[in-house]
Amino acid sequence: MSTNNQATLESMASDGELASLAKQLLIRSAGFKYSYNFTWLGRPIIQYPQDIVAMQEILWAVKPDLVIETGIAHGGSLIFHASILELIGGEGRVLGIDVDIRSHNREEIERHPMFKRIDMIQGSSIEPSIVEEVRKRAAGKRNVLVVLDSNHTHAHVLAELHAYAPLVAVGSYCAVLDTVIEDFPPGYFRDRPWDRGNNPKTAVREYLGQSEAGALRDIAGKSLRFAVDSEYDKKLLVTVAPQGYLKRIA
Repeated sequence: MSTNNQATLESMASDGELASLAKQLLIRSAGFKYSYNFTWLGRPIIQYPQDIVAMQEILWAVKPDLVIETGIAHGGSLIFHASILELIGGEGRVLGIDVDIRSHNREEIERHPMFKRIDMIQGSSIEPSIVEEVRKRAAGKRNVLVVLDSNHTHAHVLAELHAYAPLVAVGSYCAVLDTVIEDFPPGYFRDRPWDRGNNPKTAVREYLGQSEAGALRDIAGKSLRFAVDSEYDKKLLVTVAPQGYLKRIA
């Protein structure tokens, strides 16, 4: 997918000192809530710039007709995805799911010019009735892309993977954000239910193990295989989603 020189990427990825510096930067900057510094078309996006660029690359290459995102917050990511779909053209839509869409955020999202491409559902992303509603809305879509960015516990993310990854088209992605939690010092997230050993990366590892074992099926009953797109780990350096950009390969 990338136009970068592959040899340069490999050399950069093998530089242990650079990797250590990148990790230090991410952990240190997180203490200052660095990701809260950025907006997309006027709405707080709460993402690192590297991951915004990565998602832009993926969206442009995949050209999904539906982006499903769990976790809405201020709506910046919904606006971002919708704006890229607007540039791509066609009828692509974004579906956001959140257990609590706060009224002021809903109002700002609904008055945004990109809301014309956005739908929202309030409720837990792993509640069976919500999963069923999302699957109904995805029915008939040829090319679905999924972004998981809600509750970051192992159990919740694994349940989301089982619920929504089967909707992803071959060649498209399920992006699992905040896998970087596993790389932070133990006890860093003191006010959260997730920590090292219990986070999106541990869920991804379990899910990929099931994928490699051939235990997964998509909604049509076909074999479902995912693999980490390691290109993003190599070139982003600072990312909240190390080993989290999952590409459907079968």
